[in-house]
Amino acid sequence: MIYGFDKGVFFMFISALLSALNGAVAKTLGDDLSALEIVFFRNLFGVVFILITLKHTPTRLKGGKPLLLLWRGLFGFSALLLFFYTITHIPLGEAITLNKTSPLFVAILAFFILHERLTPLGVFALFLGFVGVIMITKPTGSDVGLPHLLGLIGGFLAAAAYTTIRKIKHIYDSRMIVLSFMTTGVLIPLILFTISTYYAPKELDFLLSPFIMPETIKIWTLLTIIGITATLSQWLLTKAYSSTNAGIIGIASYTIIPFSIFFGTLLGDKFPDSYTLVGIILIIVSGLMVKKG
Repeated sequence: MIYGFDKGVFFMFISALLSALNGAVAKTLGDDLSALEIVFFRNLFGVVFILITLKHTPTRLKGGKPLLLLWRGLFGFSALLLFFYTITHIPLGEAITLNKTSPLFVAILAFFILHERLTPLGVFALFLGFVGVIMITKPTGSDVGLPHLLGLIGGFLAAAAYTTIRKIKHIYDSRMIVLSFMTTGVLIPLILFTISTYYAPKELDFLLSPFIMPETIKIWTLLTIIGITATLSQWLLTKAYSSTNAGIIGIASYTIIPFSIFFGTLLGDKFPDSYTLVGIILIIVSGLMVKKG
């Protein structure tokens, strides 16, 4: 517990704040770089940072399930790539809504794979949080296209990555779990960049895009911000899912929505209307119910 709050919920709260900032910066970068390139630089910074911490303080956990570690990396990379692609192609609110289907999938996967259960209050909190998300982003008012479908798939893959963390939290240091994700997010883009040199059809632009070296100080500054906030966010997210029931943490992660609206407003979005404000209140109430659920 941290000052009376569940530490897993606290870790997720800070992680959500950093993730919202990450999304805002990524959307800004989308005018200059592809989603694949943003993912590459984001993870490259993280790999260097995690390796430095491991050299300073080596892990004491021996591991033993490299296949699960690999799956966590693959799921995480795929989810992140689709998330950034969605952010750069549709309004931020819709992109965040699709990504926030992951807690729903987490609860389902945790039930079938980890045999975890939510109390009736927890289930109600999950429903309340989802209603709040819908009221904030109002996705039914938009045309559904490929980016929306990819965003939904990304939500499922993110849930798979989070659930995997629960299977390996006792045998791998949280830094090793984050490192597996970020290393995958560096190596696979390098392979895709190479393929894109020879083959990059427009219909696969979410997966294949050529590498373009950033040239301006502005772009490098934004990439640095993404690298720092992403590394901290991933570490805190891993700590959160390793500390508390996966379904409960999934509900707490909804706090990224009001954070995203705040950063969106700073970027020039209109101030939330009455429906959005009600949605924010519902999410806050849902978050307060998480601990008891």
